[in-house]
Amino acid sequence: MTYNPSSPLNVVDIESLRQYLDRELKAIAKEMAETNALDLRQVGQAPKKPRAGMIASADGVGWNPGAGAGAYEFKGGIWVKL
Repeated sequence: MTYNPSSPLNVVDIESLRQYLDRELKAIAKEMAETNALDLRQVGQAPKKPRAGMIASADGVGWNPGAGAGAYEFKGGIWVKL
């Protein structure tokens, strides 16, 4: 999902704020509806606060959870390669 907010430069009153928010929320909803794949960026360090079910992509150099580069899930307190 790629969402880039538009500029709220024309927001001068409550009605223009309502219209701006309506447009932005529709843009977000459209992007979410069109998402058909998960795009993970490789990272060079472990997430600071991992939680059960979190998925991250290790670069295998700066961060190697044990099996080289690739996608990992935080499961049972450890990173498990998918």
